[in-house]
Amino acid sequence: MDEPQKSGRLAAWVIHLFTAMGAVLALLALAAVVDGEWREAFLWLFLALAIDGVDGTLARKAEVARRLPQIDGSALDLVVDYLTYVFVPAWLLWRIVAFPSAVALPLIAAILVSSLYTFVRRDMKTQDGYFRGFPALWNVVALYIYAVSPAPWPAAAIVLLLIILTFAPIHTVHPLRVRDYGAALPGIGVLWGLATLALLMPLPVSMSVISLTISLASAAILMAMGLLRSVRGTPVQ
Repeated sequence: MDEPQKSGRLAAWVIHLFTAMGAVLALLALAAVVDGEWREAFLWLFLALAIDGVDGTLARKAEVARRLPQIDGSALDLVVDYLTYVFVPAWLLWRIVAFPSAVALPLIAAILVSSLYTFVRRDMKTQDGYFRGFPALWNVVALYIYAVSPAPWPAAAIVLLLIILTFAPIHTVHPLRVRDYGAALPGIGVLWGLATLALLMPLPVSMSVISLTISLASAAILMAMGLLRSVRGTPVQ
């Protein structure tokens, strides 16, 4: 094996390790939840979200699938994502007592099980880069419930609606895969990320309100883009 091949394989292993670090971040987030450190837990989950946002692009550029055909990068990504997008956020929602006690356990169980359906779908994504249904973004949902602090029953209703939308014929935009909107889409994604990260910083109340407003507004725009794809019904040619 020549030097370029060795370097390519080493880069591929490093990228897989980068993805796998999400499992470590899930453990750190879980430990923070156990200690009641909600903000710290969300910071670990946000870091895991950032890794997930770029590792796929790195893997494609480095041709990881070709260089390490014996390793299923997609399976690795799904395992880590279930921990950081679903399992730890569900546990966090349970611990912060987000829902009425009468329905808390059934709702948490429904989050875990419905998300399994999302992760095992062979048609999880469309050819033009959209997710089908609500894509198990429970880390984001948990963060908004933590930031907004809605009453328990409205919070439960929102979560139940999202569980139902997991199976609905709607689409959700992927900011780095969808090409329909050019550079505007990743730009909105970056804006959402910065505003959402600011929610976890020790800012004055006025700045926190501004950050929350920008985060929710950009999230609404991203959701609208996905719904537009659902209405349109066919990819842009």
